[in-house]
Amino acid sequence: MQKIDLNCDMGESFGAYKIGMDESVIKYITSANIACGWHAGDSLVMDKTVKMAVEHGVGVGAHPGYPDLLGFGRRNMDCTADEIRSYVISQVGALQAFCTVHGTRLQHVKPHGALYLTAVANETVARAVAEAIVSVNPNLLYVALAGAKGEMVRRIGNEAGLKTVFEAFPDRAYTPEGNLVSRREPGAVIKDPATVAQRALRMATKGVVIAIDGSSVKLEAQTLCVHGDTPSALDLVRNIRETLEAEGVAVQPMSKA
Repeated sequence: MQKIDLNCDMGESFGAYKIGMDESVIKYITSANIACGWHAGDSLVMDKTVKMAVEHGVGVGAHPGYPDLLGFGRRNMDCTADEIRSYVISQVGALQAFCTVHGTRLQHVKPHGALYLTAVANETVARAVAEAIVSVNPNLLYVALAGAKGEMVRRIGNEAGLKTVFEAFPDRAYTPEGNLVSRREPGAVIKDPATVAQRALRMATKGVVIAIDGSSVKLEAQTLCVHGDTPSALDLVRNIRETLEAEGVAVQPMSKA
């Protein structure tokens, strides 16, 4: 049986600000990437989100980003490798503490936003993230963008003793080179639930995505991500889950997928 993980970025509310539909979406996913307070989230939100994930049997992952609350972690920052390493250690360690409190184990680490995209393009950044993860817990999974760029992350992960999990985005448009279309471009985020569900099915069963020019791009993915802060997030994730299971694809946490 084919298997795939379905993950979502969560815990992005901050103080009095509510972001995302975590309570509804979590019923349909198998892994949660939880913000660690630097690009979004705070200690109360982290606590609540880890607890909710445990209650729903969802794998817990840390979602560390640049210290950029104003920009939601989507702006590049000129940081040294030592700075990035310490940033990631701090955030992963904080979320791991909440996992301990709620009697679960941290499953994975998925960098957020600009840090995520920089890590698949910059070997120094990728290595700093990998070293940070290993220093906290070498059994954690390192989530990276599926496609040609992800191979560099896999190599660095292997050298550090980490297992890399490749991720694809059924609700994002892709270039013919296998990169995500910039959010600044029209059509970068796909919002139609039926279209997104079929893209997810193709990714899970055929290992391909249709790029913006109509070409077919190969992607090796063990997990699919849906963004929980889009207005149609609930419909998207529900349609993806139902479509995958109707076609005989087992949806389960990435530690098992």
